[in-house]
Amino acid sequence: MKTKSRPLPSLHSDEAAEEFVANADLSRYDLSGFKPMRFEIEAKAAALNMRLPASLLAALKAKAKAKGIPYTRYVRMLLETDVARSR
Repeated sequence: MKTKSRPLPSLHSDEAAEEFVANADLSRYDLSGFKPMRFEIEAKAAALNMRLPASLLAALKAKAKAKGIPYTRYVRMLLETDVARSR
């Protein structure tokens, strides 16, 4: 018999989160709402200015909004993915 998944508790500090993960059986919790997250560590010291057709910019903004991220970050992710693929 399968037990019901529980929602994750609210954790209000890094220490509380670390302790929870170290001691909890995560298979008993509902993780279906989780989304992958990227951390941006490298400093952004250079800028790029480009002109695009309005329709392309609107499409980029719509896709970024659907992913829940700013459109500039979405464009940067596309560039990073393409550069990494060609290495």
